[in-house]
Amino acid sequence: MAVYLDYAATSPLRAEVLEVYLEHLSVTGNPSSVHSFGQGARQVLEEARESISRSVDCNRSEVIFTSGGTESNNLAVKGLYWQRQRDQSRPLIVSAYTEHHAVIDPIEWLVAEQGAEVVWVPVNELGEVDLIWLEQFLEANHSRVAMIALMWANNEVGVVTPIPSVTALASRFDVPVHSDAVAAVGHIEVSFASSGLSTMAISGHKLGAPVGVGALIVSRATKLVSVQHGGGQERSMRSGTMNSAAAKALAKALELASQELEARRIRLTDLRDRLVAGVLAISPNVRATSIGADRLPDNAHFTFSGCSGDSLLFLLDAAGFAVSNGSACQAGVAVASHVLIAMGRSQADASGCIRVSLGLSTTDEDIDALLAALPRAYASAKRAGLPNG
Repeated sequence: MAVYLDYAATSPLRAEVLEVYLEHLSVTGNPSSVHSFGQGARQVLEEARESISRSVDCNRSEVIFTSGGTESNNLAVKGLYWQRQRDQSRPLIVSAYTEHHAVIDPIEWLVAEQGAEVVWVPVNELGEVDLIWLEQFLEANHSRVAMIALMWANNEVGVVTPIPSVTALASRFDVPVHSDAVAAVGHIEVSFASSGLSTMAISGHKLGAPVGVGALIVSRATKLVSVQHGGGQERSMRSGTMNSAAAKALAKALELASQELEARRIRLTDLRDRLVAGVLAISPNVRATSIGADRLPDNAHFTFSGCSGDSLLFLLDAAGFAVSNGSACQAGVAVASHVLIAMGRSQADASGCIRVSLGLSTTDEDIDALLAALPRAYASAKRAGLPNG
């Protein structure tokens, strides 16, 4: 039996999306060419842009195609920061250390190489951003703040940030806000038009589109310094020949996700809650993360005391279950989850966690099977002990 429960890492390519993708892979022509072949490819691209704008509620001209979430976040963080330095010296970037490394690492690069300064907004034990602290900080330091970067939903623990509240606060001080919405778009209601954001990153492979396509939504009032230079495509913000077929696939995936959003939310919330109740019944040494916070409907995150999350993951994989743990793997070395550390959890807790993320094909039987397999896997992982323990 093989059960896939790692949709937050990547989602299987949807059949409807694959059909659209294959159909448009045969379209010949560079979208920037003026001849009829090029204009045919351009039409495909612009149809995709229009469709995406409807799915995320933005103007079609605000959709900038990229290769995915990492590129989108890099373009937003670096591009906004550099643009603000053109206007006046604003060295401060405000973010949270619960962000994805696609946001944290560009910020830390700007600090190391470009003279930026970073301030990390505190989060509570649930992973919620402290908006009172943020307001007080901006009141005292707004003239030095270049930008704010806060994700719409956390990819590890599933906590949702009230982005409109963040932008309403930031707008009082004329500070632009970027949001990594990769974990949110297609999973919860997201409207760029009403968000107040300057930029928003999305990625296709989290939604059943191919790996290697995404978008950065850039408000018409926002200017970015480009990260890569060349032909000046995509409002001169992202040079490079546009991938019409991949854009069309992304558009289809977003269209389907938007149509299914409410039914999917109800079904997956029920499955998630049943999973959480079942896992907590295994042992008093198991804790569910961020219970009580506003969370994604398809994310369940747990810490298992007395064992390594890696051990538990490998044992579950051997039993046929694909899940992930909260640790990041950098250069092949497993490290404790920076998200849980930022939330005030111990090193042991941050190293002994499992994320289960649900999706389109997840069934009641999948949840039952995982709940049946977990007690034995947990007992075996505890016998293996903690690293260096």
